[in-house]
Amino acid sequence: MSIAASGAADDETPKYRGLRIFSHFGLPKAPGHQIKGDIHPAIIRLGLLFSEFKISGANARCIATLTAFKAVIQDYHTPAHNTLSRHLMTHLSPQITHLVSARPMSVTMGNAIRQLKLEISGSDIDLPEQDAKDALCARIDDYIRERIITADEVIEDIAGKKIKDGDVILVYARSSVVEKVLLHAHEEGKKLSVVVVDSRPLLEGKFLLRTLTAAGIQCTYTLLPALPSVLTEASMVLLGAHSLHSNGAVYSRAGTAMVAMLAKQYGIPVVVCCETYKFSEGLMLDGFGKNELAPPKFSQSATGTTATLEVLEPLYDLTPPTCVTAVVTEVGLIPPSSISSIPLAMGRSTL
Repeated sequence: MSIAASGAADDETPKYRGLRIFSHFGLPKAPGHQIKGDIHPAIIRLGLLFSEFKISGANARCIATLTAFKAVIQDYHTPAHNTLSRHLMTHLSPQITHLVSARPMSVTMGNAIRQLKLEISGSDIDLPEQDAKDALCARIDDYIRERIITADEVIEDIAGKKIKDGDVILVYARSSVVEKVLLHAHEEGKKLSVVVVDSRPLLEGKFLLRTLTAAGIQCTYTLLPALPSVLTEASMVLLGAHSLHSNGAVYSRAGTAMVAMLAKQYGIPVVVCCETYKFSEGLMLDGFGKNELAPPKFSQSATGTTATLEVLEPLYDLTPPTCVTAVVTEVGLIPPSSISSIPLAMGRSTL
């Protein structure tokens, strides 16, 4: 998506005119954005890594955030005439604000922070401070292990059973859980080949391609415009997700919707691998109401720098549930129409 300016003498005005309809998108911040408040060094470092896309992906960002919060909690000291359960969130709030100022918060980070707030509010006020901090850090470790690591292992097993010898699996961009599913199937001795479809500006598929070829998996790499020519060879489309909404819509890397829609036209099953902690109770009808723009450095490297051209690269899109065959979660293989029943299966009141 590009916006051309009308003339050199009017350079600044077209820029803001062009951005007006995208002003609600998460705009990229400069790596050295202003630090406000008492921010822990681990959070400052993490904010830089987020803004420079050194850490990318829903799972990686969530794990990095929770790990940084462990350092913040361990270095925290409750002020006099206060309790940890009441004051700690006041201390964490500017840390969260700083991370959001570096890059918009992901659904996974929001869900994890919400759970952390519940754990903090439920801390025993009679417990010694260090014991309470150790208990909170242990709960963070439990969350990472149960909701991400163990969940991925279960998804690997469930999705791996759907892969047969001789299958050609088409994947898009890079998803950590999809990568694990493919490696797991290969380790089990299944003979499969993978078609990695990629797109600018991030070209994440190159990292997936490097990992799969290093493991000895036969791969084909192509860009999104060539999708129709390679899709006919695929026996299954395997996709990851940034978040999954209660109406079954999949919010993922921009281009995912095109892959899923075209696969549906060709009659190829589309399977989405998604941990339950990525579920959101909110509804999304398109990828325009909420999105994020890629940093200018990615666009400039692809198109070159032109004074009269501004390139905007939305990072996500929304895949309608009608284009998804099934969703693989740690609680089983479910159709997108049954997403709202997941809390009941997990013994919870909400997603």
